[in-house]
Amino acid sequence: MQVSKAHYTYIIIGNGIAGTTAARELRKRTQASILIISDETPYFYSRTALMYVFMGHLRFEDTQPYENSFWADHKIDLLQDRVTALFPEKNRLELNSGKHFQYETLILATGSKPRMLPQLDPKASGIQGFYHKKDLEQMLHWASSTQKAVVVGGGLIGVELAEMLHSRNIEVHFLIREAYFGGTLLPPEEGEMVTEHLRQHGIHLHLNDGLDSVALNDSGRVQKVITKKGATLPCDWLGVAIGVTPNIDWLPNKLLNTKKGFLVNDYLQTNLQNIYAIGDCAEIITPAPGRRAIEAVWYSGRKMGETLAKTLSGQPTVYDPGFWFNSAKFFDLEFQTYGQVSPQPNPTLEQHLFWQHPHKNYAIRLAFEPTTTLFLGVLSLGIRLRHRVFDQWLQEKRTLPYVLDHLAKAGFDSEFSPSYFNQMNFKTQWHVLQNI
Repeated sequence: MQVSKAHYTYIIIGNGIAGTTAARELRKRTQASILIISDETPYFYSRTALMYVFMGHLRFEDTQPYENSFWADHKIDLLQDRVTALFPEKNRLELNSGKHFQYETLILATGSKPRMLPQLDPKASGIQGFYHKKDLEQMLHWASSTQKAVVVGGGLIGVELAEMLHSRNIEVHFLIREAYFGGTLLPPEEGEMVTEHLRQHGIHLHLNDGLDSVALNDSGRVQKVITKKGATLPCDWLGVAIGVTPNIDWLPNKLLNTKKGFLVNDYLQTNLQNIYAIGDCAEIITPAPGRRAIEAVWYSGRKMGETLAKTLSGQPTVYDPGFWFNSAKFFDLEFQTYGQVSPQPNPTLEQHLFWQHPHKNYAIRLAFEPTTTLFLGVLSLGIRLRHRVFDQWLQEKRTLPYVLDHLAKAGFDSEFSPSYFNQMNFKTQWHVLQNI
């Protein structure tokens, strides 16, 4: 898209879910000029859909929710370029292309970048993380010459990589430092279920293990991995999925207060009055109880964008993350969580009821506060639940007995869910707890 202005009311750096949501919500409220700058792609796309491009289920253009004409139709200018310098005292940006722009309000929405292990040679071939479109392009480049792969890290990106590689008949060894998959995400029972589910799909799991070192061939491509337990794993490609870190290093002049990310107050404002940060790169100085200062998830980025648009449109709004919500898939096994469900809870503060299907990798866990019986949250594997229902119960501060009486209303699939809910013995578990 052609950019003709040198001055904008709002300039947004980053076109992920946070930056794009801010632009769209601002346009609903104002006719002021808006420019989005991104060095990654010209148009917004869904990062969570990149894996399906690799697997052949989608074309890349299918990951773009809006027609290319949408932005011009809504008078939102786009520019694919890289910001190289910020001069807050002049409200000025300089770009890699030599262009420069003035802004009245600047919004930083530069997202995350994959963390890498320090022992890895950054110049080595066939070693990468997975977050950006360029990461997808690198994987596509190496896939045709890869027969064996190793993935390091037991999180959601790690299991995505395992599924992607497996879909192309590439042998996958998965190094997980915990005793089961998702040790920081899932309670032991669900973790064991997902671990077994991955094994059933042909993934070679190495539990309580990690990467010690790698060996390269004569051309500098990864050739084998040595694990911390001493195992030697031949591989043509190594995926590093040990988490992400806020993408803030692009700003060389340290004019903004930072720790891991750009530090922001409850209104998502940095230490400079007309500069804000949202999404993965934003670090809340005083996060809400039970929430992290940085939450690198799609839902949080969208909500930050919505909140900031209200503030900038004359309706000052404190960022409220709402109730925690996340969802994912472990191959074909769906995962959902709403509210607070701790993997290893303090029993005086949080207790659980747990049901597991006798023959399938299906389970539901309900969390509650033992003294008041206040319902705290739910975690589900294999059974899809309704977000709206649980969000309403959490807002209304319902008790566990109320949730047990109405649990069938939370089933997403009206045909199959009732049979599962009828099998659940939550009320029996609750009765036993009441009589202990």
